[in-house]
Order: sequence, then C-alpha cells, then structure tokens
Amino acid sequence: LSLTLLAAPVALFGLLPELAPVMILTLLMSTGFHYFATSQLSLTLQWIDKDHAPVALSRQVAAAGFAAASAFLLCFAAEHLGYAALYFIGGAVGLGLTVYLALAYPRYAERVAQRKKIILRTRYWLFYALTFMSGARRQIFTVFAGFLLVEKFNYSLQEIALLYLLNHVVSMVVAPYIGRLIRRFGERRALILEYSGLIIVFLSYAVVESGLVAAGIYVLDHVFFAMAIAINSYFQKIADQEDIASTIAVSFTINHIAAVVIPSLFGLIWLLSPSYVFIAGALMALVSLFLSMLIPLDPRKHHETVFIARPNAATESATK
Repeated sequence: LSLTLLAAPVALFGLLPELAPVMILTLLMSTGFHYFATSQLSLTLQWIDKDHAPVALSRQVAAAGFAAASAFLLCFAAEHLGYAALYFIGGAVGLGLTVYLALAYPRYAERVAQRKKIILRTRYWLFYALTFMSGARRQIFTVFAGFLLVEKFNYSLQEIALLYLLNHVVSMVVAPYIGRLIRRFGERRALILEYSGLIIVFLSYAVVESGLVAAGIYVLDHVFFAMAIAINSYFQKIADQEDIASTIAVSFTINHIAAVVIPSLFGLIWLLSPSYVFIAGALMALVSLFLSMLIPLDPRKHHETVFIARPNAATESATK
C-alpha cells in the first residue's frame, strides 16, 4: 500500500501540472514514502540477525544508489521526452515492481509480534539523541550544501544533477565496504569516525573558495551518510525485539523534528553569513561525536551506554 501510494502520484505528476493537484500528489507521495521507509527499516531490523544487519543495511544503501543513478541517467538520456513522460515512466516502473513483489513474495512469517502502541523507553535515550542529531545533520547537507554550490560557485542545474549522479554512484560502490567496516569495528568506532570527519567537512564548507574543492567536499559529505546506518544497528542490539516497529516509527518523527526546524532557523543565519551555518553544523557534529562516545564497544540490552556497567556472567545467568 505504501509503495503504491508512493509510485502512483509520481506517474501522475506530469499529467496534472497545475499547482493544486501537484501539491496534493506531493502530500500523497510523501505519505507513501515515509510509511514505506519506516516499514522497510523496521522489517530489516526484525528479519536480519544482529551480526549481519550492518552489511544488509549497507547493501540497501547501495541498491538505492543504483536505482537513483539509473533514474538520473534516464533523465539525461530521455530529456527530449519531457517531464510528463519521465514522471510517468518512473511511477509506472515503481508500480510494476510493487505488483511483482506483492505476487512473488506474498507473505513472510512474523518472528516476534510487535507492540502496536507508540513506546518511549528511557534506556533508548541515546538512540533518540543520535537520531535527532542525524536529522539535523542531514538538513545541512540536503538544504545548504547544495545551496552553497549554486549561490557561491554558480553551479548550473546540469552540474548539480551530475554531482547528484556521482554521489549515487559513489554510494553504490562504497556502501558495502562501510557495512563491513561497521560489522568489524562496531558502531561506536564507526560513528566516531563519521562525526570526526563531518566536523572537518563542515568547517571546510565554511572556508572553501574553490568550486571544484567544494564539489569534492560535497561528495565526501554524502559518503558519510552511509555510516549513519550504525545508529540503527546499534538500536537493534539494545532493543527488545517487540519494540522495533514502534521505536523506528518514533525515530522517524524525532528525525523530522530537525527537518522542520533546521531549514527555517538556519535560513535566517544564512542571511547573515553562509559560513555561520556550516560552523553551526560543525558544532552539531561535535555534539554527535560526544554522543557516539557514549556507545559501549559491545552494546546490548541493559548495556546501552558506557554509564551502565556490563553485567558479569553470573548476573546474566541469574537474570535469565
């Protein structure tokens, strides 16, 4: 249902070019996308065992990169077709794949029954905090990094599109390696690496004077996105299995609090100086770095942060 709600409006975009229908279709598409994204992540964490989750999540990032790159290539190859045809092809492909998946994989057995109510647990607080900061960081990249390339370095529409294409190709290649890195070294080390790199990236945005260097920073910024899957694999290790669906839904809400606030607030800061926006982003990355240091080397249920001592074998046995 969510995939249908996502794909059908895309197919209709070019056929209903007036503002009101486009706004309605955008709302429907967004609803479908967010229901799908929440369900996809929830089911991944339910079905994939903890040791293989980072690799599975990274393969999803690579698959999404392949699909996005293919879509961009279609846009370049079929530019003469016009917007209506491109939207229709994209939506029709999505609907066709949805029907195929529904018929080919009609049912999966539910391993653990999920709680149906929204749940907030104190022991998940670090996951909530990391999720909020991740949402804030995403807005710096999504809104302001691209804006910097256009406003300061006069990147054209075609150049930005090519940069998007490059980002997706790089994600397709690099993401599986990042998944293996997280699996080998753990979520704590992976996130410390990500946020240490982001501090450098955001400070570089603030002072960069070369358009080519700025493009390189932009691609590197996008690569760090894949490391954010460590937040979800960390949650999988500390969570009650029956809490996964509800908590992932909550995490999407927390993530979007930042998505609503950051563009408006930082847009005002941008008017003062674009550099201030990226310096603020570096400070947010510093907060995220501090939070990532609170993740234990071996996170698990009842050992969610470094503040909680790991139970010894005798205590674990007695608890069981």
